[in-house]
Amino acid sequence: MRRREFISLFGSAIASWPLATRAQQPAKPVIGFLHLTSPEPNRENLAAFRRGLAETGYIEQKNVAIEYRWALNQNDRLAALATELVRRQASLIVVLESTNGALAAKAATQTIPIIFMQGADPVQIGLVDSLNRPGGNATGIDLLLARVAAKRLELLRALVPAAKSIAYLRNPTNPVYAETESKEVRAAASELDVRLLIENASRASEIETAFEDLVQQHADALLVSSDGFFLTHPGQIVALAAQHSVPAIYGWRQAMAAGGLMSYGTNIIDAWRQAGVYAGRVLKGERPAELPVQQVTKVELIINLKVAKALGLTFPMSILGRADEVIE
Repeated sequence: MRRREFISLFGSAIASWPLATRAQQPAKPVIGFLHLTSPEPNRENLAAFRRGLAETGYIEQKNVAIEYRWALNQNDRLAALATELVRRQASLIVVLESTNGALAAKAATQTIPIIFMQGADPVQIGLVDSLNRPGGNATGIDLLLARVAAKRLELLRALVPAAKSIAYLRNPTNPVYAETESKEVRAAASELDVRLLIENASRASEIETAFEDLVQQHADALLVSSDGFFLTHPGQIVALAAQHSVPAIYGWRQAMAAGGLMSYGTNIIDAWRQAGVYAGRVLKGERPAELPVQQVTKVELIINLKVAKALGLTFPMSILGRADEVIE
């Protein structure tokens, strides 16, 4: 072989090496991310989710891709969005803070792994066989939100002991979660001997209507459902409660940042981080069927003394003594 021909062939081989190497590299895994609301109110939560992923070695855009699907507070869009992620052949589907979304993903695929994070009992609603051994293609974080709804009502009654009628604001477009939580609330209301006024809202305008009704019916206090829809409207609900001088308790600490009276619920930011860790573990090869559903171990009670004073209320020591955070 002539020297010039050899150099030409050798040079061609060198030029082809990077292309061949790239062709042999595995494609990035794709996480299909499904959420009921929108990106803006979830910036801090998403950062926590990415931190959890990073703890397992996955960095978005570096060695994992995330396809986001936001339902914009429309529960009826979740099934189509879940199906879209299945068709996209996502490596994993993550559904956070949505019972409807988790059930839609479960109905859309029995093979793609699913990580959920939601407040209804995952065994009771059919997402998993058991908490210790989920048994199918889904596992995740159990927020316990529906099951502590009764405790919220107890705390509210302790703050307003003379209350005979308490309104309960829930979202009827999330029926599985609404019925699960309602069962707990009704049982607690019966135990406390208070009249429970069911108020439904799934749009901002309906929240206004619900307040008009509960005021007309002389509700002494308000229990706001921990449904994710109300998480996107904390400012509106807190403002209406203040306008009508209605003592209210919430399931999310975001309501306290908006000037709420009292909240009792899970540390959501840490739960998002845990969901990121679980997503990374599944991407590394662990099977959802064998990954126990994690139950949150910390439920936070936050109270606002300034708001209580404006309403002419005083927190009893039974509440003050167990508060995790006191806003003055």
